[in-house]
Amino acid sequence: MRWDNLTAPPVEGDPERAAPATPPLPLALPGAVARTFDTPEFAGMTFYEVQAKSILNRVPGQSRVPFEWTINPYRGCSHACVYCLGAETPILMADGRTKPISDLEPGDRIYGTERRGAYRRYVVTTVLDKWPTVKPAYRVTLTDGTTLIASGDHRFLSDRGWKYVTGAMQGVGQRPYLTTNNRLIGTGRFAAGPKESPDYRRGYLCGMVRGDGQLGTFSYAYGVVHRFRLALVDDEALSRSERYLAREGIQTRRFSFMPASTTRQALSAIRTSKQRDIESITKLIEWPVNPSDEWRLGFLAGIFDAEGSCSRGVLRISNSDDAILDQTTEALRRFGFSCVLEDPGKPNRVRQIRLTGGLPARLRFFHLTDPAITRKRSIEGTALKCQADLRVVDIQALGLELPLWDITTGTGDFIADGVVSHNCFARNTHTYLDLDAGADFDRQVIVKVNAGELVRRELAAPKWRGAHVAMGTNVDCYQRAEGRYRLMPQIIAALRDFANPFSILTKGTLILRDLPLLRQAAEVTRVGISYSVGFVDEQLWRGVEPGTPHPSRRLDAVRRLTDAGFEVGVLMAPILPGLSDGDESIDATVSAIAAAGATSVTPLALHLRPGAREWYAQWLAREHPHLAPRYRELYRAGAYAPQAYQRELTARVRIAARRHGLHRGELGDNRRLPEPPPPPAAEQLTLL
Repeated sequence: MRWDNLTAPPVEGDPERAAPATPPLPLALPGAVARTFDTPEFAGMTFYEVQAKSILNRVPGQSRVPFEWTINPYRGCSHACVYCLGAETPILMADGRTKPISDLEPGDRIYGTERRGAYRRYVVTTVLDKWPTVKPAYRVTLTDGTTLIASGDHRFLSDRGWKYVTGAMQGVGQRPYLTTNNRLIGTGRFAAGPKESPDYRRGYLCGMVRGDGQLGTFSYAYGVVHRFRLALVDDEALSRSERYLAREGIQTRRFSFMPASTTRQALSAIRTSKQRDIESITKLIEWPVNPSDEWRLGFLAGIFDAEGSCSRGVLRISNSDDAILDQTTEALRRFGFSCVLEDPGKPNRVRQIRLTGGLPARLRFFHLTDPAITRKRSIEGTALKCQADLRVVDIQALGLELPLWDITTGTGDFIADGVVSHNCFARNTHTYLDLDAGADFDRQVIVKVNAGELVRRELAAPKWRGAHVAMGTNVDCYQRAEGRYRLMPQIIAALRDFANPFSILTKGTLILRDLPLLRQAAEVTRVGISYSVGFVDEQLWRGVEPGTPHPSRRLDAVRRLTDAGFEVGVLMAPILPGLSDGDESIDATVSAIAAAGATSVTPLALHLRPGAREWYAQWLAREHPHLAPRYRELYRAGAYAPQAYQRELTARVRIAARRHGLHRGELGDNRRLPEPPPPPAAEQLTLL
């Protein structure tokens, strides 16, 4: 078993809970001290405090990582997601619709946010993982009536930054927490969608056919022609119209109306020329004398699909027909929307109804009416600067534990019932400990409480030759639990006292706490801090590395560390053949790395080991099929690109480095571009 080098420490008196672990948590470590803390910060978590038999771990010989020894004081990660929400909480999907959090699946595309310049903006991200848990539940109520069921550990974005549902003003549980009158950031609760009733379907067809269809009976010299035709760029609206007509007994035939060209998209169409069908459609789209709310919702969806647009944050519906404009305005006002009629004075009398009220009104329109065309519903890039009244009016403990759900996303957050909710990236290889990677990873953390003294003992051993030690190669050594256990100061102090070289890989800001020790260590030995930035292209990052921090955030961290006096190296990894290995991409990435203050850049080509190889091949075939033959050629011999290709990459990065001032290694100091090293294992690049 993988627990063989761990034993329980002696049980001593402690004001907080401590008890020997009993099966099944964990079965392979009988007698471990299982400690829980009565503070909101670690609510629901168990720390297994163990006396490790060794702390300097040798990397297996078959591994190709560029280090031989590691130190990992923790297994599992208290940085991981302990945030959770009620099962029915609606999450904003990338197609503009919503789905309960319990129905999400890994791979689903949803909205998150990221900071770009002065604003945080909505961006599409991916659900990376999902799992259930059971925790004490709280109800958070906002001014607009939004009600959120969450654990005390859940964080929401407020006008004063990220805040937990519960917390304390002082002591070990001190953390920022919500109070009444804090204002959450977002649009407010999502509207419920329409039911697909007969009235909704007829209203949709009325809006679609009147807005964009051709319907009529025409007399020609050769006879009478009955014609219905609906031609659209977007298949979603065409398919919905086709299906709704079929529900009314009207069968249409699909055909290609216009092929694509360099200046326009292809149009597909449906049609019928049967007199009976034309008469039925004509009756279907008659104006109702007393339209129901369901008909109005369907009509708004149909006329928006046919004649609507949403560009630069403005939703408009255009038409020249007075009756259509009147019906649209009346329907909008029926549901409490504010709108204005704009007349630009065009000869064809086309006027525009513009929806007012900003993003909250647009999202409410989309959710309430449910148009078919998803591209028109996109809010990608929209800034979170609406002034919705989302003040907290009540936080109530429900007094019971409820099933709650967590997700991990590529941006580290998501939109839950109109407000920005936090989650975390850290979720790695807890399965190596015979625990699961879901709830166990963030709720059961193994703490090697004797790490500091063990490091000193092993560094003092005659057989130890002072080899370089890498830290942070499994889980983050500066995770949240480190704030309580403070193992890293002991480890760094021991490495300093023995003048033993070491490096740290982390995304945690807690490393700044140990800057004095790091500076002292740097005076007597080599101290390395590294980040990985393979490219700066945002679209490529979203497609290939959705689970990693944005490249700009990593470069910001490089700047802060270099400002503290450390020479921070950047692994330009992975470089993707055909995608990020072009001169323009390399130059942009090296330029950003140099501007961040990095002192070296090391290029590493993509490494495709089994597992990653199959996943990447599927992604490539779907997104960039023209590159598949090149990859088969490059990686036909195994997981690594040919040495000739790697040498070429290094040479081109070296040229870019000279151009941007990262060429000082050629002047004799130790800041230089090395020859291509063996690529790190996929686990390390994922962590970085």
